[in-house]
Amino acid sequence: MGRIVTLTTDLGWKDYYLGSIKGSILSIDSSVNVVDVSHDIKTYDIVEAAFVLKNVYPNFPKGTIHLINVNSFQNRKPYFLVVKANDQYFIGPDNGLFTLVFEDLPSTIYQVAIEIGGTFPLNSIIAKIVGHLLHEKPLIEIGEPLSEIEQRIALQPVISKSQIRGTVIHIDNYENVILNINKSLFDRVRDGRSFALYFKRFDPICVICDHYADVSVGETLCLFNSAGYLEIAINMGKAASMHSLNLDETIQIDFEPNQEL
Repeated sequence: MGRIVTLTTDLGWKDYYLGSIKGSILSIDSSVNVVDVSHDIKTYDIVEAAFVLKNVYPNFPKGTIHLINVNSFQNRKPYFLVVKANDQYFIGPDNGLFTLVFEDLPSTIYQVAIEIGGTFPLNSIIAKIVGHLLHEKPLIEIGEPLSEIEQRIALQPVISKSQIRGTVIHIDNYENVILNINKSLFDRVRDGRSFALYFKRFDPICVICDHYADVSVGETLCLFNSAGYLEIAINMGKAASMHSLNLDETIQIDFEPNQEL
């Protein structure tokens, strides 16, 4: 099997853009294994792109090249970034996306000059950067090292001794509602106490399930998903629309009082 190149974009499946990108990659090396991560990212939504990429790349082997194209040319910066982290390479715009993907900024970051003339310069970027990486040439030959890139700050939960206030950060294809609360944080603040998760005007959830089928069909539950985030779901249903939950909405978890963190 050849090298792996993954694609995460907001290009959709309807137009010729995606096929053009894949053709450019295969023209460099027809043995490349091109993997579609997602092309249904909401247009220009780097927060959603970062969430998807952050939770998928750890499953790929060393040497994988990840190409990200979301809101790539809005700021018209005449360069793309190449980031090396965890023995994998990430190619994308300097628009804050990578600061949402990585909790700590990787030490290997290069800026590579690109031509942004025309409406679809990705093919020339692929030829220059992807081709360079596939041939295992040093990054210094095509770029300059950077120590700082554009920053974006992810929304963090608000924590007190008896409460966590979290935010909806993603709604998946099943309309499961994913919160910016991971299991480690939840367990630390909970400290063995009972809890009640409140959202909108619906009855609170007071139990963490292990599986969607732990409740009857049509019932609401919460669990920690495969990425480790707290999720509100409905067994065989659509939690987001049924409960009118949207991105950036706030939920609240109250813990029984009189316990120290």
